Amino acid sequence: MMNKEHLSKKSFPWAHVIGYVGSIVLTVLALWFTVKAPLSQGSIITILLALAILQILIQLIFFMHITESRGPAYHSIAIALGFLFTFAVVAGSLWVMTFNSQVQ
Repeated sequence: MMNKEHLSKKSFPWAHVIGYVGSIVLTVLALWFTVKAPLSQGSIITILLALAILQILIQLIFFMHITESRGPAYHSIAIALGFLFTFAVVAGSLWVMTFNSQVQ
């Protein structure tokens, strides 16, 4: 006889499907905003950053299962460090790109 825990492990992975569809929708929205939206460049960048943050949250919640269990403290530290590195790379890249007008 199968117990409830065994059945739950074999159930359809709806969370993965929802996360996948959400990721596809956010990607298509980002593409649409960059190609078709009649907005200013600043507005498009702001919208793309918001969509990127939502994409990160979807990845963490639906695929990395960050909300399912309490793991060791180093998991939270690793995620915070990942955010710090991401911020440093993006901020550094934007800072370096501002030098383009001075290098010509």
